[in-house]
Amino acid sequence: MSWTPPLYVSVDDAPAVPTGLPLVILLTGFTDAGSAVSQSIGYLRDEASPTVLLRFENDVLLDYRARRPQITFDADHLTDYRPARLELSLAYDALSRPFLLLAGYEPDFAWEAFANAVLGAATAFAVSSVTWVHAIGMPVPHTRPLGTTVSGNRSALAEAHSVWKPHTTVPATVGHLLEYRFVASGHSVAGFVLLVPHYLSDTEYPASAITALDSITAATGLVFAVDDLREQNEDFLSKVGEQVSASDELTTMLTGLEERYDAYMAGATLATPLLHEADLPSADEIAAELERFLANGSHDDDQRGPSFG
Repeated sequence: MSWTPPLYVSVDDAPAVPTGLPLVILLTGFTDAGSAVSQSIGYLRDEASPTVLLRFENDVLLDYRARRPQITFDADHLTDYRPARLELSLAYDALSRPFLLLAGYEPDFAWEAFANAVLGAATAFAVSSVTWVHAIGMPVPHTRPLGTTVSGNRSALAEAHSVWKPHTTVPATVGHLLEYRFVASGHSVAGFVLLVPHYLSDTEYPASAITALDSITAATGLVFAVDDLREQNEDFLSKVGEQVSASDELTTMLTGLEERYDAYMAGATLATPLLHEADLPSADEIAAELERFLANGSHDDDQRGPSFG
């Protein structure tokens, strides 16, 4: 007898979910320059108190031999088996405002079935908007703010923040498919492509995570405390600067990238890169905003959205 596992399972003790929340999508997969998405997923899983609502089944969606789970070998026995995770969760920003978070790996299989399941969940919860982020390597300097390309149907965001508007055909990700389906179904959608310096694509570049979270803020109004990421980025840039200054070849390359970047930004676009250190809220500013938010009344914890199993 054949066994066909379900595409996902609903968590039995899932909390009440308000309708009308923004949906944030972060999926690792084809490319993740600067580890922007994986860092953002780690940050939100640590800081946003996510509670799983739906858990997608690895046995249906994951190619184990292409992306093997991690397990720890401890002297003479095995411990800490860590399978990949792809989950829809209820999470909270730094002001305790709820949002839906779809985070984890990009499915290897069943893209259409996965897209239909995600759209079904989004419709059931009557999400207010859909925002997703991914990152690619580009010949841009790390000494300038990270730029973005914005897609979807929110023209004001694209006009304000899309510094590069290509006309091209690219290998699709499941995020592209989700955006395409969400737009066709009439949802409010913004997709952000982070343009990460190509020579930092294989590193964990903290600025890429900051820009990913800042992109989500621009699209949803959600607020995230990134003080630790800022400190990490300062240390990272200091080390990169030391390497560049010690190499004439790297210095020449960086100067050329800066000149081309500055010429392009001066003449080809009116959009503004999202990452501006002065614009990012500090911990004290978040605390003050939280006080104002609580004074005006928090979200309704008793409002329950639709359930599905």
